[in-house]
Amino acid sequence: MKHLITSALWLSLTASSFVNATTAIGSLETVAELPIRPGNVSVTAQGRIFATVHPLDTPSGLQLIEVNRETNAYKAWPSTDLQKTSTANTTQFDTLLGIAQDKAGHLWTADMGLELGQTRIWGFNIKDGSLYKQIVLPQALAPKGSFMQDLVVDSQKGWIYLADIANPGLIAVRIDDGHTIRFSDHSSLQAEADAVMNIDNKTTLFNGKVASVAVNPISLSADGNTLYYGAMNGTHWYQLSTAALQTGNDNKIIATVKLVGAKPVSDGASTSKQGNHYFTNLNHNAISMLDNKGTLTTAVSSPLLDFPDSVQFGETGWLYISVNQLHKAKAFNGQAETAKPPYRIMRLWTGEDTAAGQ
Repeated sequence: MKHLITSALWLSLTASSFVNATTAIGSLETVAELPIRPGNVSVTAQGRIFATVHPLDTPSGLQLIEVNRETNAYKAWPSTDLQKTSTANTTQFDTLLGIAQDKAGHLWTADMGLELGQTRIWGFNIKDGSLYKQIVLPQALAPKGSFMQDLVVDSQKGWIYLADIANPGLIAVRIDDGHTIRFSDHSSLQAEADAVMNIDNKTTLFNGKVASVAVNPISLSADGNTLYYGAMNGTHWYQLSTAALQTGNDNKIIATVKLVGAKPVSDGASTSKQGNHYFTNLNHNAISMLDNKGTLTTAVSSPLLDFPDSVQFGETGWLYISVNQLHKAKAFNGQAETAKPPYRIMRLWTGEDTAAGQ
């Protein structure tokens, strides 16, 4: 189904942009409707859809799935053996949420390890589902209680970057040997008191308190030289040098921190090759875009964007969105689960010359 938002014709195509003659910029489509709550979504340039299952969903024995867009069917991926069905252990998934892919054909996911107390990164070969690499983060930099949700991957330079919202910080992990660096204790990483999450005209709570979530959405420039980030409860979008972050020297890192522009209260973000930044806009059931000239606009809004959780580019020109009604989960509303399936995976036509993977 398509939901055409004509007011979203705000994006000028560059000469190199891929143009779909039958689709208007700002078109929003429902790709799949699911009975279980997707966490984050990642779609290959060929259109294969992968999603984590949100940890706040009713336990289904699934943490990572592949979705068939033709039938709405889904299956455990890469196998049922890796899905946790009871007590957490070191051979299976624990608490997956962030998901990303790279240009080398790998799908990566962040395992927050909320039960096991151990943060792990899983990397799989997309072609056949075989395990490519597992990285266990050291307890000193990722202690029990860490909440590393979002991740982005630069396979060309060999680094993975994560955001920790529990102890606000940015993490850099070298893929080859698992060498890990943390950048913390900076104002740009903190939640902003006046950036209130207010969905459906209600202030959103988390575990009985007004939600105040620090650094969460992150994205990467096309060349891998710049990491973009901001607080979920924040209205500022920042950048820093990945080369500086890799040194682990706080002074060098701080010297590269710059304000990019404004953003909405958001759970997910993605940056196009052209340098335009897309955000989930939680308070307005929308996707917002900060263009490369610094102007923030609404790309699309729809009642169907009922807590848009993550955004990530898939096939050229399409921005995929996981929509999961997370504010209606018990942990947020303090009551019983009030969400009503279906949960959705949607996509927005941006017309930008971009493709999945970093």
